[in-house]
Amino acid sequence: MFPYYLQQGLRSLRRTPVLTALMVLSIAMGIGASMTTLTVMHLLSGDPLPGRSQHIYYPQLDASPRGERASREPLDMLDYTSAVDLWRDGPADRKALIVDSSVKLSTSSSNEPPSMATMLSTTADFFPMFQVPMAFGAGWSQDDDQRRSRVAVISWDLNQRLFGGKDSTGQMLRIRDGEVRIIGVLKPWRPSPLFYTVVGGRFAQGDTADYYTRSEDVMVPFFTGLQLNAGNFQQFTCWNLPSNPGHLENADCVWLQLWVQLDDAAKVATYRQFLDGYAQQQHQLGRISQPELVRLRSLMEWMDYNGVVPRDVRLQAWVALAFLGICLFNTVGLLLAKFLRRTGEIGVLRALGATRAMVFQQCLVESALVGLAGGLGGLLLTLFGLWAVRQQPLAYADMMQLDLKMLAFTFVASVLTTVVAGMLPALRASRIDPALQIKAL
Repeated sequence: MFPYYLQQGLRSLRRTPVLTALMVLSIAMGIGASMTTLTVMHLLSGDPLPGRSQHIYYPQLDASPRGERASREPLDMLDYTSAVDLWRDGPADRKALIVDSSVKLSTSSSNEPPSMATMLSTTADFFPMFQVPMAFGAGWSQDDDQRRSRVAVISWDLNQRLFGGKDSTGQMLRIRDGEVRIIGVLKPWRPSPLFYTVVGGRFAQGDTADYYTRSEDVMVPFFTGLQLNAGNFQQFTCWNLPSNPGHLENADCVWLQLWVQLDDAAKVATYRQFLDGYAQQQHQLGRISQPELVRLRSLMEWMDYNGVVPRDVRLQAWVALAFLGICLFNTVGLLLAKFLRRTGEIGVLRALGATRAMVFQQCLVESALVGLAGGLGGLLLTLFGLWAVRQQPLAYADMMQLDLKMLAFTFVASVLTTVVAGMLPALRASRIDPALQIKAL
């Protein structure tokens, strides 16, 4: 039965090529616009650590003086004393201190002139905790953290630029006035967003595209980085200006991040108790005035709290869905006009024994064919739309690719939405009175 419906549907669509083309174009434009923006949303709002994010947490407490802010949330970053205390004593499976800064890099084994790059100063647990992939070598050890070893892990892109993509482990890299030995090279790694540096999103008013930048060019042990790039770290918030700008170890400023891995609910509860106890202890010592401002958010909770998806991307998605609705509304009108133009033909079919259900099914098959053709056109428009996004000067532009999940969703959405849109015209056509139509003939 279905091949018959399919054959008749194709024949019916060929009889009205202009009307068919208008319906296909309407669906294609709606699907293309909506799938482009939904793909961007899908890529920017996904889990940056699939399968592990539920074990990664971001602890917060507030060492700023009472009355500095009306907000009842702690500051987004930590001061040096709190961060180092929590890193050394916190009962977590893994812990990583993090701060990024800009540095000047050069190497004697390359003809490349010195250039500015980004450096991440972190601790040894960073690599296993975030499952950072390695192309050559490995990260450093906890002993290297304590000894402040002059070692480094560099990004895939920096290795391509300085060493032509070869295994550069053992080579020396100059960072400002000091040298470090390369012990590891990352594989191409692009978390979306760069979650471990996300802060301040609630103050960004939706301007969060920079959260999707590339990972740092070079990574060094935390305390080594503080030595190599002394005086060049930026504070997030200060309640007293540092006496020596850029040197923030003893300043009244927050500028560090700490991430911890807690593998089960009991460890999460234990760590919460530790945080509360630490805040109360420091309150008694007079260093923390608001011990109640303690938070422990999971990775995805932290992403939501900061609103990482840019506001313009969310707005574009809603506008595109509204446009798809308009396109579907137009398609309903065109399908209704097409089916009602065939009232005489439908009346004859009913008189020859066709049931209302058969007429209804025939019309839905035609709607599905329009949706399938519109889906193919929408896929081409989606690919063009993503290409256009890649040409924009956006931090996330190079990430815009149509994956298999969104490809399948495009076809399912196009056929399903068109079939749904065709139900009303199909129902109207199936209710045509055959007696009236034959009498009119």
